[in-house]
Amino acid sequence: MKSNLISNDLIKINENGKALSPILPEHIKNYLIDIDGTICDDIPNEEPERMLTASRYDDALETINTWFNEGHIITFFTSRVEEHRIVTELWLKENGFNYHALLMGKPRGGNYHWIDNHIVRATRFTGKFTTMIEKSTNIQVFEE
Repeated sequence: MKSNLISNDLIKINENGKALSPILPEHIKNYLIDIDGTICDDIPNEEPERMLTASRYDDALETINTWFNEGHIITFFTSRVEEHRIVTELWLKENGFNYHALLMGKPRGGNYHWIDNHIVRATRFTGKFTTMIEKSTNIQVFEE
């Protein structure tokens, strides 16, 4: 089920009389979730005929739909290209995933380094959706 984002959840911010980009309240997370190898079989773009029959990861379905029902924003962010949108939307629907948006064309190859003026938290998927825990690790930051 695809849902529209509710702009009422956004907090409007002003600085020196000028509007800034709004932010979500702290209790709502904005999940960006990969598809291939994260919620289903890992299928490369070069084999699109396999996309409609990919095996779903049941723990991903349960966890993501729980987050959706709790009011979090679910966006699938995939390296699949625009020509794969219809088959991807059909697969998500047939497999019961609730989400708000689908972004195509994520760069391939991993080793992502996301730079943003908003808080970014990254979680590497290692094979199973489980309860999130707090863990300290080293990160790269800009020198102040």
